[in-house]
Amino acid sequence: MKDAFLKLAVLSENTVGNSRGIVGEWGLSIFIEVNGMKILFDTGERGNLLSNSDIMGIDLKTVESLVLSHGHYDHTGGLRYFLQYRGKLPVYAHPDLFAYHCSSTEKPHYIGIPQSKEELEDLGAEFVFVRELLEITPGVFISGEVARKTVFEKVDAALFSIENGRKVIPDPFHDDMSLYCVTPEGIFIVLGCAHAGLVNIVEHAREVTGESRVFGIIGGTHLGPASVEQQEATINYLKELDLQFLGANHCTGLAVISRLASIFGPRFRFCPAGTSFTLPVE
Repeated sequence: MKDAFLKLAVLSENTVGNSRGIVGEWGLSIFIEVNGMKILFDTGERGNLLSNSDIMGIDLKTVESLVLSHGHYDHTGGLRYFLQYRGKLPVYAHPDLFAYHCSSTEKPHYIGIPQSKEELEDLGAEFVFVRELLEITPGVFISGEVARKTVFEKVDAALFSIENGRKVIPDPFHDDMSLYCVTPEGIFIVLGCAHAGLVNIVEHAREVTGESRVFGIIGGTHLGPASVEQQEATINYLKELDLQFLGANHCTGLAVISRLASIFGPRFRFCPAGTSFTLPVE
């Protein structure tokens, strides 16, 4: 087996993959160890990442940096609990992290970050706001804003934001960011919800890193609420990537997850809370 270059542990997700006491919640949080650096990517919805990480044998006090993919509650709701446990550390996020994100699926309601910037700073968050690509350790990049170039990738029309007192439909999600890990086998991409569009994100990663090979992808793809046409076009694009690992979860939706599992076979990995991976896998 080749030397490991990346370790991943899913601490929070909608579903649960074992019976050891892991608790599921609507949201996402992934612990990443790469190039000797320990990174937490998002914090889930309710703080269950703390008990889940303990069960999985992961000490969150060792986390060196927190990266937030965007300002929705299901990716930031665990911030208060994590910071109370971990204390002061750098928190990388887009300047629009605290944008007024809303949903009109049933009746309009706020679905943004549930804590204020001041509260989080009091708990130890040292915010580093990122708008452009940023390398936080050799070969590991926060994407910054991702240009929306793909014609068929549409932003979820059920989501909107309030900017300067004005309702903006759909939500532009300027704050949607991903993590790019450049490995010996290609780029490994960690997604939050891929509101910028999965294809846009992958192409952006290739462009800014100079690496054309994409080894793997994990995280939410937001294909669940997407149109059938967008789902099909995205799946066809993924087929062309020669992926060695695909762990689409969270907002991908169970129907699309099942479809991807049937298409990609052993290269697809179910990624509920409680699962962990060392890459490359045998």
